[in-house]
Amino acid sequence: MGRLSKKIGRRIKEIREGMCIKQYELAEKLEMEPSNLTRIESGYQMPKEENLIKIAELLGVKVKDLFDFGDSFSKNELIAKITAILQESSIEEVEYTYSMLTKLKNLK
Repeated sequence: MGRLSKKIGRRIKEIREGMCIKQYELAEKLEMEPSNLTRIESGYQMPKEENLIKIAELLGVKVKDLFDFGDSFSKNELIAKITAILQESSIEEVEYTYSMLTKLKNLK
């Protein structure tokens, strides 16, 4: 599939994971096989219009939010960007960042 289906799939996955919803849970609510949702989220299958509407409703967003790609990056892209910033930072800034990440991780 094309770039649009990959972006939409990544955006659906991003919103779903941000809400701590498991992929199989969303698939169940959509009355869809988990493998179909996997294909949608990986960009191999473009969701039908009715499924886009149902996905948006279940995730509590507007359909247009599924097309809000903004500055969304993959996990690896984000790690690379963070690493680049940290490499240019002072030891104090790196220690502070580590401290904040550790606290954030412990909140979950």
